[in-house]
Amino acid sequence: MIRFLLTSSFVILFLIFSIPILILEWIIGKYNPELKNRTTQAMVKWAFRGCSILAGVSLEVIGREHIPQEGAVLYVGNHSSYFDIVLTYLCFPHPTGYVAKAEMSKLPLLSIWMKNIHCLFLDRNNIKEGMKAILKGIEELKSGISICIFPEGTRNTSPDIILPFREGSFRMAEKAKCPIIPVSINNSSAVWEAHLPAMKKAHVIIEFGAPIHLEELSREERKFLGAHTRKTIQAMYDKNKKLI
Repeated sequence: MIRFLLTSSFVILFLIFSIPILILEWIIGKYNPELKNRTTQAMVKWAFRGCSILAGVSLEVIGREHIPQEGAVLYVGNHSSYFDIVLTYLCFPHPTGYVAKAEMSKLPLLSIWMKNIHCLFLDRNNIKEGMKAILKGIEELKSGISICIFPEGTRNTSPDIILPFREGSFRMAEKAKCPIIPVSINNSSAVWEAHLPAMKKAHVIIEFGAPIHLEELSREERKFLGAHTRKTIQAMYDKNKKLI
């Protein structure tokens, strides 16, 4: 429980004391959006790094060389923990937003930071609003902001099988003509979700696979892009599971 109390207290204090920073970031964004992206990314990485240290996470990252040095990408990963966001963001070299549940947009202060890092709020119960989020994601990718999605649609409690991917979010990569980076995340639920509310030390492995370039895929693979990407991630997940 001590780790949980320390981590949750850190998050609350960060959100409260970052109010002046949010105001400053808003001013910077009016005159220099690129600078705002860099400073916001640095602040959020600092906060997430603090959370991971307090929670006792030992992070191993494989395949950083597969992330392109230039241009936006669509990161696609499996999802079993809130720490998936905390830990993957620490690995991203460039500004990256996440596709999040619409309910997250109502959280005070946290939602502002999420908007600042270009998160998209997806209402899966409203087709029209969901399409707006997808279109916004396409705009972000075309402007150079990467997006990370967890297309299982919910946090997966199974330690063995990655749930089927929802195909809709993959339209962003198709329309923006950007590569897809498959991401496997092993053992992140062991930090917290496996024994709520306690947080425990855990070794987490994140692997970035080789970029998937849509123009190199067959017609069948492009038709079932989600299934193709899931198969790649499942293979990495199964391999790394043996290393935990």
